[in-house]
Amino acid sequence: MSDTPVVVAARRTPIGTAGHAYRELGVDRLAAPVIAAVTADVPGRRVDDVVLGNCMGPGGNVARISALAAGLGDEVPGLTVDRQCGSGLAAILVAGQAVRAGEADLVIAGGAESASTAPRRTFRGAAEPYERAPFAPEGRPDPDMGPAAEALAAARGVSRERQDAYACRSHARALAARAAGRFEPEIVPIGGRSEDQRPRPLRAASLARLPAAFVAGGTVTAGNSSPVSDGAAAVALVPERSRGDLPGMRLLAGAVVGCDPALPGWGPVPAVRRVLERTGVDVERVVAVEIVEAFAAQVLAVTDALGLDPLGADDERVCADGGALALGHPWGATGAVVVTRLFSRLVRAGAPPGTLGLAAAAVGGGLGVAALFEVV
Repeated sequence: MSDTPVVVAARRTPIGTAGHAYRELGVDRLAAPVIAAVTADVPGRRVDDVVLGNCMGPGGNVARISALAAGLGDEVPGLTVDRQCGSGLAAILVAGQAVRAGEADLVIAGGAESASTAPRRTFRGAAEPYERAPFAPEGRPDPDMGPAAEALAAARGVSRERQDAYACRSHARALAARAAGRFEPEIVPIGGRSEDQRPRPLRAASLARLPAAFVAGGTVTAGNSSPVSDGAAAVALVPERSRGDLPGMRLLAGAVVGCDPALPGWGPVPAVRRVLERTGVDVERVVAVEIVEAFAAQVLAVTDALGLDPLGADDERVCADGGALALGHPWGATGAVVVTRLFSRLVRAGAPPGTLGLAAAAVGGGLGVAALFEVV
């Protein structure tokens, strides 16, 4: 049997809008219950490490603090990964590398973000805190994410109408999934909540009346953009040789790539292409696709380039239960949320062995992260 990493458990918190549901919960208080729940899903095994993505937290190695808060024991270390809003997925890839190398038999990996409690930082000698850290060095393009989504929509010809239609679809899908109970098995109740805060019925006519949010006369609005959010998600990875009879998803390949910092939303395209090339898989063979829905414009630009049509023929393949537009976008966690969603859509739903699932995220500063999984 091999050391190929297999995801055998996956959980997440409900996702709350920043400043609302979890406004008083620090990042470790979001992460710890999820880490504990995932560990309990694979009883009788020693956790070798905890790897968490996080962007805006207080430092101090969030993964280690969260592992201790989860009660895993003093001997369990921790590694915190920052690839901005691809951090949760990147953390899973890092954990997978440790398992594949034979250096770990169980790693808990994922991400957490508490935008509500993230510290405000000030450069030494400055009078005011800065809004965000730079994503690129001085002299290189370094757009905020909203204007970057607007630029990508313009560059790839993604219309306002398609963006609004996709946003309506995401909310409708999330509401239907919640009503059908498809989120329940993956959610760890926290802070008195057992459901995501944000999903709500949307009407195309209402979205059409919203003004452009970032660029005058533009197409990206508050309605077709994800909100700033709080939440956490984690998975358990073990080598295939010790999986036993646990169902799961084999991590076939992952990739992190760079792209033009001026168009960071493009990152998933080269990342997905690299993963598919490495595995010899055609995208038509992939049954379930989960892309972090930071902006409808970004999702549609990426799916257009990959030959996917979530508003048409691929309606049941791409983010079939909604995504970050409806659920929320806790930056450091969302990449792990999409893997958790794949686990529910494929493993919990009883997909046959060999079924393929794809997860991807775009990253500020011009990165893309992608991973291909196979049901075992």
